[in-house]
Amino acid sequence: MKETKKVYKNVLELIGNTPLIELNNITEGMKGSYFAKVEAFNPGHSAKDRIALHILENAEAKGIIKPGDTIVETTSGNTGFSIAMVSALKGYKCILAVSSKSSKDKIDMLKTMGAEVHVCPAHVAADDPRSYYEVAKRIHLETPGSVYINQYFNELNIEAHYASTGPEIWEQTNGEITHLVACSGTGGTISGTARFLKEKNPGIQILGIDAYGSVLQKFHETGELDKNEIYPYRIEGLGKNLIPSATDFSQIDSFTKVTDGESALTAREIARKEGLFVGYTSGAAMQGVKQLNEEGVFDANSKVVIIFPDHGSRYMSKIYDDEWMKLNGFLDEAVQETKAVQYIK
Repeated sequence: MKETKKVYKNVLELIGNTPLIELNNITEGMKGSYFAKVEAFNPGHSAKDRIALHILENAEAKGIIKPGDTIVETTSGNTGFSIAMVSALKGYKCILAVSSKSSKDKIDMLKTMGAEVHVCPAHVAADDPRSYYEVAKRIHLETPGSVYINQYFNELNIEAHYASTGPEIWEQTNGEITHLVACSGTGGTISGTARFLKEKNPGIQILGIDAYGSVLQKFHETGELDKNEIYPYRIEGLGKNLIPSATDFSQIDSFTKVTDGESALTAREIARKEGLFVGYTSGAAMQGVKQLNEEGVFDANSKVVIIFPDHGSRYMSKIYDDEWMKLNGFLDEAVQETKAVQYIK
């Protein structure tokens, strides 16, 4: 077929250049203007497509991997899906160590993409041999011809967003962005994007969102990894029980913590009010914006960009399931939000 600008060789050419969409309804009454960087428009439906392609192509260029090799990774689901997608097209086997906190939807998607999946208990110490960090390391050591991506401690995680997400946001806002709000898990998204934006304008405020039960905010403020901060929480892909080197804390101005329940309800609110079907961490990011607004962080001149990392389809068995929401105490049985379904007998 003759090549045209409307035909892509494969889905990898669709990674990046995601839209910036103004938020009009959920931000009603807030000072400033608010824009969502909607990463669900990537072909793998998350921001992790960017790092999967960047890291694997970098490894190819250096001769570290070749077709037929095995890619091993630790993931809460999104990075694993992106790596499985890229691996399928490039001829690599993919083995993933996944947290049991990951939704069933995510795990099923990983298997569908051809990945071998090892589900590991979420609520164990990072150095526990059962943790998904240690399981991935063991699989890598036991698998000849394998490469361990190790996104939590891979500088290329930051570099991918420095090279793509940051420049896109700068261009899309005509350099007028005043605040970036992003969740921090591995830290690659917020760190790489922030690094680029701060080089353009050091006055841009970088506001990280953390989870209760995570150590990131306190480490940022004190330099101390306080294990007493660690306890189980529900949000996937947000916060950590260790300190990833892929988080450049020097680029982040402050952290705000959000709760599991409010983040879940805010994700649902985004769908209802903005027509954007987004994931759990997108709800967390927007919940953080609400709290920051209440604290008076923004003014009439603020131009706030919020990164929405993934798509809501990965949480159908969790935050978009009334029974799961009620079971976790996030949704009052008497005030069900999805009450539009009626069965006619």
